[in-house]
Amino acid sequence: MLTKTDIEKYFLAEKQESLLFLAIGITALVLALVFLLGLKTPFYKGAAIPLITIGVLLGTVGYTVYKRSDADRVRVVYALDMIPGDIAGRELPRMETVMKNFIIYRYTEIALALAGLLLFFSCNADRAFWRGLGLTLAIMAMTALAADYFAEKRGKIYINAIRLFVQQR
Repeated sequence: MLTKTDIEKYFLAEKQESLLFLAIGITALVLALVFLLGLKTPFYKGAAIPLITIGVLLGTVGYTVYKRSDADRVRVVYALDMIPGDIAGRELPRMETVMKNFIIYRYTEIALALAGLLLFFSCNADRAFWRGLGLTLAIMAMTALAADYFAEKRGKIYINAIRLFVQQR
C-alpha cells in the first residue's frame, strides 16, 4: 500500500541523488577545464571531451530533477489524500515512462562504456587523444550506469507501491 512515508522517502532519495548527479557534472566540467587549460597533452584533451559532454548532461539532469522533486512530492502526497485518481491517472503513467527510460539509459550507458573501452584498448600509444577520450568515456558511462542502477532500483519499489495502491482502490 502506498503511504505518505513511501512518497516522501522516494522523492527525498530522488532529490539527494539529483545532487549527486549535479556534483558529478560540475566535477567533470572542472576536471575538463584542468585538462584543457593545465595539462594540455593529447591524452587529456581527448579525456576532456566526454567530461564536458557527459558532465553537462549529468549536471543538467541533476539540476532539473532537484528543482522539480519537491513539487512532485507535494503533488503526489496531496493526491494520495484528496485526489486518489491522480495517482493512477498521472503518477503511474509518469513512473512507467521513467522506468522505460531507465532501460534506454542502461543500454546507452553500456554501449558508451564498451565503445570507450574498445577505443582505449584498440589505439596504440601514439594515438593518445583517442585513448584519453575512450578511457574517460568508459569511466563516465560506468559512473552514470551505477547512479542510474540505484535510481532504477528505488523506482521499482516506488512504482510497485503505486500499482498496489491502484489495484486496491
